[in-house]
Amino acid sequence: MTLRTGGCRCGEIRYELSAAPMFHVACHCRDCQYVAGGSPNLTMVFPADSLSVVRGEPRVYKARETSGGSYFCGTCGVHVFSRPDKNREMVAVKVGGLDDAADFKVQADMWMASAPPWHRPHDGAMQFERTLKRAMSSAIDFDSAAMPSLAAE
Repeated sequence: MTLRTGGCRCGEIRYELSAAPMFHVACHCRDCQYVAGGSPNLTMVFPADSLSVVRGEPRVYKARETSGGSYFCGTCGVHVFSRPDKNREMVAVKVGGLDDAADFKVQADMWMASAPPWHRPHDGAMQFERTLKRAMSSAIDFDSAAMPSLAAE
């Protein structure tokens, strides 16, 4: 069952997601700043097995040999998703590539230690100096008391 769809700017890459997002993140790490043109990288994190690329074949850039990689369109250059280095059970889908991201609201700002002075934390979001270690090391349900469900708002 497809819950969300998205792709790149030129339409060469299209994907479908069959699960609800686990959480919404703004990542301020240096790698994400490169991808996002200096801004924090806004993503919805999904179970990796819920992502199906239905058109095209994204190219992948790996900053390190052990990196999960950033997947992008080889034609228009738009980054569509990435795979966290430490947790391959998750995929971080770039919000800008989703056909409908109206429900996106940052729940956590991560890698604030790498943020330039002009990056600001998002109102109401949890703040992490580095990664969301607990979240990235296990697929915990962020619709728990630790991070209230957006549906309840």
